[in-house]
Amino acid sequence: MDVLRQLQTFFWEKRTYLLVSILFLALATALGLVYPNLLRILIDDVIVPRNFEDVPILALTVLGVVILKAGMQFLHGFFGGRLGNYLAYRLRNACYEKLQFLSFRYYDTAKTGDLMSRLTGDLEAIRNFIGFGFAQILNMVLMVVFGAIMMMTMSWKLTLLTLVCIPLLAFVALRFESKIHPAFQEMRLALSSLTTAVQENITGVRTVKSFAREPYEVEKFSTRNERYKTNQIHAATLWSRYFPVMEILASVSVVLLLVVGGRMVIQQTLTLGELVAFFSLIWYIIGPMWGLGFHINNYTQSKASGERVLELLNTPVDVVETEDPVIVESEQVRGHVTFESVTFAYGNKMPAVTDINFDAPPGSVIGFLGGTGSGKSTIIQLLMRAYNVNSGAIKLDGRNIKDMGIRSLRSQIASVFQETFLFSSSIRNNISYGLKNVTMDEIIRAAKLAKAHDFIMEFPEGYDTVVGERGMGLSGGQKQRIAIARALLKNPKILVLDDATSAVDMETEHEIQSGFQEVMRGRTTFIIAHRISSLRHADEILVLDEGRVVQRGKHTELIQVPGPYQDVYNIQYADYIARGKREAGEQVNS
Repeated sequence: MDVLRQLQTFFWEKRTYLLVSILFLALATALGLVYPNLLRILIDDVIVPRNFEDVPILALTVLGVVILKAGMQFLHGFFGGRLGNYLAYRLRNACYEKLQFLSFRYYDTAKTGDLMSRLTGDLEAIRNFIGFGFAQILNMVLMVVFGAIMMMTMSWKLTLLTLVCIPLLAFVALRFESKIHPAFQEMRLALSSLTTAVQENITGVRTVKSFAREPYEVEKFSTRNERYKTNQIHAATLWSRYFPVMEILASVSVVLLLVVGGRMVIQQTLTLGELVAFFSLIWYIIGPMWGLGFHINNYTQSKASGERVLELLNTPVDVVETEDPVIVESEQVRGHVTFESVTFAYGNKMPAVTDINFDAPPGSVIGFLGGTGSGKSTIIQLLMRAYNVNSGAIKLDGRNIKDMGIRSLRSQIASVFQETFLFSSSIRNNISYGLKNVTMDEIIRAAKLAKAHDFIMEFPEGYDTVVGERGMGLSGGQKQRIAIARALLKNPKILVLDDATSAVDMETEHEIQSGFQEVMRGRTTFIIAHRISSLRHADEILVLDEGRVVQRGKHTELIQVPGPYQDVYNIQYADYIARGKREAGEQVNS
C-alpha cells in the first residue's frame, strides 16, 4: 500500500469522486442483498402457502430494485472513471514534465521503449485500479460482511459451518498474491525490453539493412519475446496452480450447506425459503473470494506499474538551480566565457576532461580539435551545464554558471550538433523552434545564411514542407543546414558549432563559413571540427588528447610547431603540400 500512499498526491484533490464512487457501489451491493430475501419470501410466504396474489407485488419490487441498482452502478462507474482519468492525466503530465527536466546523465542510460512503456501501459494499469479496482476490493469486503450478517440472522450455526473454509480460501488468495507480484514485475520488465527492441529496430532500420543484419535483429527480438512468453507462462502456471485449490474450498462450503441445510429443512429447524436464500448468499460470499484472485491480479499489476512510474518520478535531478538563481536577459550578456581548471568524469569512469583552462572574450572564436573521445563535446556540454563539473569553475561574464538559472543560461547559447535532430513538422517550424513572434523574413534570412534557402524552395510546398520523423526525406547535409539556420535564428550571444559542417561537401562548407563570418561577428563562438579548414580563422585553437589540452594557439602558429595539429594538417593537405613542392622544384630546375 506504500505505492498507493505515494500516488495519493495525484488524486487526493478529487477524493470526493472516490468516496462517492465507493458509496454508490456499497449501496448497489446492499441492494443486491434484497434478492435472497425476495427468494425466501417467494418460497415461504407465496409458493408454500399458495398466496399467488402477492406475485405481482414481488415482481414490481424486483423490477424497482433492478432499476435502482443499475442506477447506483452507473454512478459508481461514472465517478470512478472520472477519478481514474484525472489521476492518469496528472500522472502523465508529471512524468512528461519530469522527463523534460531530468539531467543528461539520466538519458545516457535510459531506453526509449522502457520510458514509452511507463507512460502508456503502466499508467493505464494504475488508472484502472484507482478508478475501479480499489472500490471493487472494498466492495468485496462489504459483500462478505453484509452476506455473513444476513446469514447469521437466519441461522448462526449453519453460517459458521458453511463459512469455515473462507479463512483457508483467503489464505490461499494471499499466498497467490505473494507469488504473482514478482511474476508481474518480471513481465513488465520483459515487455519493456521487448518494446525497446522494436523501437530501436524501427529507428535504426536503415543501419540494419545496410549491414544486412535482419536475421540478427529477428533473433534478438525472438530472444526477448521468448523471455516475455516465459514470464507469461510462469504467471499462467501460478494461476492454474492456485485457482483450482480456491474452487475446491468454495465447493466444500456449498456441499456443507446442501448437506447440513437440507437436513435442517427436513427437521423443520430451517425453512425451505431460508435454505434457498442461504444458497444464494453463500455464492454472494464465495463469488468475491473467487474474484479475490482477479482483484489481487489487478492490484499487483498496478503496484508493479506504480513502482515503475514512481521510480521515474523519484529519480533525482543531478543538475539543479540554486535557491535564488540569477536570471539574466540577453541585453545584459556579453558572452565572456572562462574555464578555470575544469575537471569532469562521467560517473566513476576516468576523467573525460582534466584541468581545462581557457578564456574566450566576447566576440572571440575558439576552436577545438582532437580525436574521438578527446573531450571536445564534453567541454561544450559542461558550458551548457548538462553536467556539473567535478572541480574548477565555468564562468559567463565573470559569474559562475552554477549561480545562474539553467533556462536563462541556455537561452544565451545556440548549438548545432553533429547528429542533427529535426522534428516531424514543417521546415518553417523546425527553423523557428523555441522562438515566438518570428517573421517569415527572419526565417528566410537565417536559411540563406545557412545556405538552405535554395534547396528548400525546390520543394513543392517550400518552407511548409513537412519532414519525416527525425528528418527522414532530407539528406544529411540538408538536415544540418536546417539545424544551422535554427541556431542562427536564435540570435545567441554564444554560438556552438559541433562539427556543424561534417555532412556537407567542401564547397558548401566554404559557402556556409562565409555566411558564418557575418553571424559570428559580436558573438562568442566555439567550433568543434575535424577539418582544419573550419578552424583556420579561430582566435585560439585548443588541441585535445585524452581530455587534456596538449597544444593551443592560432592556426598560423600551430602549423609551424611539430605536434598533433601539424600532423592533422599534413594529412588533410597532403595533396596540396605535394603539389606545392612539385611546383617549387620545377621552378628551381627551370
